[in-house]
Amino acid sequence: MTAAIERFDAPLSGAAVVGGALRGMMRAKGGEAVLPRRVLQREVTLEAEAVGAYARLCGFAPEQGVPITWPHIQAFPLQMRLMLGADFPYPAMGLVHLHNRIRQQERLNIGDRLTLTARAGRFLSHDKGQAFTLETTATRDGATVWEGTSVYLRLGRPGHGDPAPVLTGDEADRLVEAWTVPADLGRRYARVSGDANPIHTSALGARLFGFRRAIAHGMWTKARAVAALSPSAPLDAAEVEVAFRAPLFLPGQAGLYVGPTGANRDFEVRDATGARPHLRGRLTLSSEDPVAC
Repeated sequence: MTAAIERFDAPLSGAAVVGGALRGMMRAKGGEAVLPRRVLQREVTLEAEAVGAYARLCGFAPEQGVPITWPHIQAFPLQMRLMLGADFPYPAMGLVHLHNRIRQQERLNIGDRLTLTARAGRFLSHDKGQAFTLETTATRDGATVWEGTSVYLRLGRPGHGDPAPVLTGDEADRLVEAWTVPADLGRRYARVSGDANPIHTSALGARLFGFRRAIAHGMWTKARAVAALSPSAPLDAAEVEVAFRAPLFLPGQAGLYVGPTGANRDFEVRDATGARPHLRGRLTLSSEDPVAC
């Protein structure tokens, strides 16, 4: 049976996020976990001011157009509604974002009107707990132009399902950029993305979840790498997949490393020593869109 579509126009308020997170933490445990069948949808317009603020913070140049990662940001309120819902099996706070894959089929333009649809996907096995997917699509005039899949982990006993994705490929061993990541990056990214998770915005919030300092948003790290590797023109079609590894503490230093140039470009973001990976990824561009470095 097809689930009914629930439509939302306004983003979640801060109070709704906090309230939903607290309810999730107090939720009674027991029974077999089941992912909700809800389908959530919202209509968005790609507005120049919001896209520009996000793009600048993530390192995209104006001539690169709408970042491939922007629809994920626009769909994030739907994902949060799913994870904060009374029918979601796990508390939203404490979930670990393991993996993210985005596929863009057509160029995105300022002024586009998109229909974003989000739903829970399936359970995946992981040796550190139960993983699951959240699936998002963006359509324009009825045609799918963008798709995203996020894999999250609930720490605990080993989970069930198909294995969670593991990203392997060519070694990324050439340093192409060194980054200085400021202490307030988490708060600045929260303002342009709506993701105000306290592990990113506050040292105290980070310590409550076992981190010694606030950590950078993984999706900022992904976007910053994609900005550096993308050509100086809007993308027509592309795919970018990343596996999130060690946290990037704020403030901090990081380097972007790349592998051989080809149809698939492997990359890593590592710490200042070049030894510890924060993120591993692969960018696949169309034949008309050469990588930038």
